[in-house]
Formats: sequence, C-alpha cells, structure tokens
Amino acid sequence: MERKINYREIGDKIRIEREKFDISREKFAELLDLSPFFIGQIERGERKMSISTLINVSECLHISIDYLIFGKVHKVQENNSLRELINKCSEKEAKVIEEITKAILPHIVR
Repeated sequence: MERKINYREIGDKIRIEREKFDISREKFAELLDLSPFFIGQIERGERKMSISTLINVSECLHISIDYLIFGKVHKVQENNSLRELINKCSEKEAKVIEEITKAILPHIVR
C-alpha cells in the first residue's frame, strides 16, 4: 500500500512554524541556504524537497520530521527549572525572554 504524501499540508506546517518565530521567508531561506522562491514553493506544496532539506527545516524550526509528514507531535520533557524562572518574571520580562528565544532558537542546531 502506497501512502500519499500531502505536500500542501507539510508546507502549511512549515509556514505556520516559521511564522511562530517571526522569521520572514527571506530570512528562513538564508538560514537554510535556499532561495526565498523555493521556500515559497515548498510552503505552498508546489515543490518537493530533498531529505537533507527536510532535515534542515526540521532542525531550524525545532520540530520533528514526524510532525511535518504525519502530524505526530512528540511531547518534550518539561524543564521545570526554566519554567520556574520564567514564572518569577514580570510580564515585560517574560516577553523579552520570548523574543530572545525566538531570535536565537532557529540558529541552534540540535
């Protein structure tokens, strides 16, 4: 039995996750060493990507390949010490931490 891959759904997930980091398509393309045009085609489901590109997308957005292809979400082990620190922050401080995290996380390779 051949499973049909829905490239449009994969592209939608990539776009949604990219937007969670407030990363433009151009910046995302730069991080992946791809063209913004190609990223747009992937996000619209018009083009397929190589396995190495899929891995790079997954690592950059810190999401699993399982999630991109099958929609399976894996629960990450909770970091209670980090949560405790953030809970001690004011609303303004928590927002700054969120913005810093959004800015650096795509640059951290697993």
